[in-house]
Amino acid sequence: MPNGENGTQSPPPSGGQWYPPEWPDRIRALADGALTPVDPKRAATVMLLRDTPDGPAVHMLRRRASMAFAGGAYAYPGGGVDPRDEDHRIGWAGPALADWAERLGTDPRTAQAIVCGAVRETFEEAGVLLAGETPDTVVDDTTADDWEADRAALVARELSFAEFLDRRGLLLRSDLLGAWARWITPAFEPRRYDTWFFVAALPEGQRTRNASTEADRTVWIRPSDAARGYDKGELLMMPPTISTLRSLEPYESAAEALTGAVAQDLTPVLAQAALEDGEVVLSWPGHDEFTKRVRLGRPGGASA
Repeated sequence: MPNGENGTQSPPPSGGQWYPPEWPDRIRALADGALTPVDPKRAATVMLLRDTPDGPAVHMLRRRASMAFAGGAYAYPGGGVDPRDEDHRIGWAGPALADWAERLGTDPRTAQAIVCGAVRETFEEAGVLLAGETPDTVVDDTTADDWEADRAALVARELSFAEFLDRRGLLLRSDLLGAWARWITPAFEPRRYDTWFFVAALPEGQRTRNASTEADRTVWIRPSDAARGYDKGELLMMPPTISTLRSLEPYESAAEALTGAVAQDLTPVLAQAALEDGEVVLSWPGHDEFTKRVRLGRPGGASA
């Protein structure tokens, strides 16, 4: 997930849910009209799956504990959408942009940028590239020095993803992605993201690696095991992460999950905040497990 505001990390109040201690004051400021919401930026993240004898496992990274926002939390490869990916004609395989636009609830140019963002971020943070020279092939290894040089240039934004594909003579394999969910950062956050979640299977011949400067480790873990770790308070996660993990549990293979993506609801999930009897009530519609009630103290601090 993209970075958010700076702040200190507080112990998870329930299971492994990350809850910033500055939220109550920001929610109160929003309710009082002292805080103006910022417009969310577009982002994309990918739940990369591979099959194991015990069912599919998902690739997750753990954010460095030193990071101010969600330090130590587990997430998927992802990040902000590059506006440059809207205009350039991309080498494309899979569903037409008009179909992607309808599925994502956007216009075709925006849909192209979002899908490009999902594929680019997976390459940048996991070293996995969903692209090939033809509509039915995928590159088989991206670990050589020349690939790493291109990956670093993408991270530094010295190279756009469209330019990267052109240079390599590659087509983006949009058919290897399935749109899964959409979450929007709450209105009281200073940095907000409108994030589309995708699912994809690890291409044959490729392997993941920790290529992100924001992560101190990566794991392949079954969604049910990750969810169990969250419930025990052992794995720290934000609501969109644990919610999408739980939604993966019924699937018995990566291919089955990809097929199931077409039925996933992409209605945006946006947290709702209210002040009730001296408490902040924070809820995510349709996701009751994340509802939190925090008793307000004086401004600058809250008591649970």
